[in-house]
Amino acid sequence: MSKESREAKKNKTKIKPGRLARREAIAGLLFVTPWIIGALIFLVYTMGTSFYYSLNNIRITPLGKNFNFIGVGNYTQIMVADADFLPQLVEYITSTVLSVPIIVVFALIIAMLLNGKIKFKGFFRLIFFLPVIVVSGPVMGMLSAQGAASISTIDTQAISNAISEFLPGGMATAISELFSNMITILWYSGVQILIFLSALQKIDSSMYEAAQMDGGSGWECFWKITLPTIKPMILLNVVYSIVFISGNEQNSIITLIQNAMFSGTKEKGYGYASAMAWLYSLVVVLIVAIFAVLLMARKDIYERQVKKAKREMKKEARLVKKIERRGIRNAKKIEKARKKRKYSTYDGSGDY
Repeated sequence: MSKESREAKKNKTKIKPGRLARREAIAGLLFVTPWIIGALIFLVYTMGTSFYYSLNNIRITPLGKNFNFIGVGNYTQIMVADADFLPQLVEYITSTVLSVPIIVVFALIIAMLLNGKIKFKGFFRLIFFLPVIVVSGPVMGMLSAQGAASISTIDTQAISNAISEFLPGGMATAISELFSNMITILWYSGVQILIFLSALQKIDSSMYEAAQMDGGSGWECFWKITLPTIKPMILLNVVYSIVFISGNEQNSIITLIQNAMFSGTKEKGYGYASAMAWLYSLVVVLIVAIFAVLLMARKDIYERQVKKAKREMKKEARLVKKIERRGIRNAKKIEKARKKRKYSTYDGSGDY
């Protein structure tokens, strides 16, 4: 075994962590343990129980729950016989796809305004975040019932009639509801504004100064500096908006699942509602995946250039190492040949 191979093998040997590293690992595990226990009890166990319920027809009796295993019967009944679930699911998908970009764009605009040099900045931040705390649960239902969720000066009926003439029925209904619930949608943007605001505050101001010295306008700085920097936060806000809308109490599908759960009919009940919840969850996951693919697929041109430069640097480093190894081998060959020539010309008298 050569000297280089022995050194490489020595470098590959695993170094055991010291006492401090083991102590820190144990401390980290202790901090994470409550979350792991909570996830196992309140997430994994409940999801498994819900899926088991969806495969059964459950009847509540004085003696407890009576399970009758029917396999995928609940799913088949929902897809074939339920006249309310699929139309409301399509309406939910359309409204979510339309409302999420509006919420994210509105939150980004407000965050950029609040990040500027304005007076009473903290007061304006409080105004935009206050609806997240106040307008929730029964308060949201009362405001929606009184018409506070829509803009009173806009004739939503005229907008609905105009939209229905050019678009299909399902899409026209979703867009009309978007206008009628515009205030409610904008109320959902408080958390997204804070996330964008924290991301904007972490951007180095010297980048904008350098761009302005090179003649970059505010519009170019937004597209070349601001947007690529906060791109991960855009995906985070999109996912948060989808999850928030999907689990909101004003969602008609949530109400439909609750009504099916407490229905006294023979076909519906806990199992039927669990099957509806699982189908609804799969649709929500699919929407999140589609938005994630759309936002993650297009990489910034500067990011591609940086990765290309890193690949070139790694390629040059490998080439330099290859040349160094070749030089070491050639030097060894020359040294070996010189020694061989030296011994071959030795005549034994002490002279060469």
